[in-house]
Amino acid sequence: MKKLISSIMLVMAVTAVMAQDNIYSFKVKDDKGTEISLEQYKGKVLLIVNTATRCGFTPQYKDLEAIYEKYNEQGFEILDFPCNQFGGQAPGTIAEIKEFCTTNYNVKFTQFDKIEVNGENEHPLYTYLKANAENKNNIRWNFTKFLISADGKILKRFESGDKMTDVETAVAQALTPAK
Repeated sequence: MKKLISSIMLVMAVTAVMAQDNIYSFKVKDDKGTEISLEQYKGKVLLIVNTATRCGFTPQYKDLEAIYEKYNEQGFEILDFPCNQFGGQAPGTIAEIKEFCTTNYNVKFTQFDKIEVNGENEHPLYTYLKANAENKNNIRWNFTKFLISADGKILKRFESGDKMTDVETAVAQALTPAK
């Protein structure tokens, strides 16, 4: 009976998350552990990324920072969520991760507390992202990216191995007003 109730509660929670219209109702912990609402990013184009510091894709931090610097003044933000689920490649505290990223890649975009992107303890934001993206599969590895429109809707999902030039092109298009 206890398992049945737990299963029903899980289905209800997932259904509630999937029913969200945009990302703004989600709360996440910043790099100091303080819970903040994503509503503060309303009106901005976002790239949400799960990252790691000891991964073959870690050099993407350089490309991400370049995209951030080029488009930030036009209303673009990167939300970096370190994740240690894939081979333990994001060890250490968030302070240590930030130090690594600043020292090695001069990262200035927003970094949040570590989260899980798959499984029983996955963050509800990632439940929503996966459920509402064209590719609804679990996150396969570090540096999966979700491009979010200024009205909080998912525009595109990029996998780790996708070309960063394709990511930049999509960001530029998302920032271009419709004619």
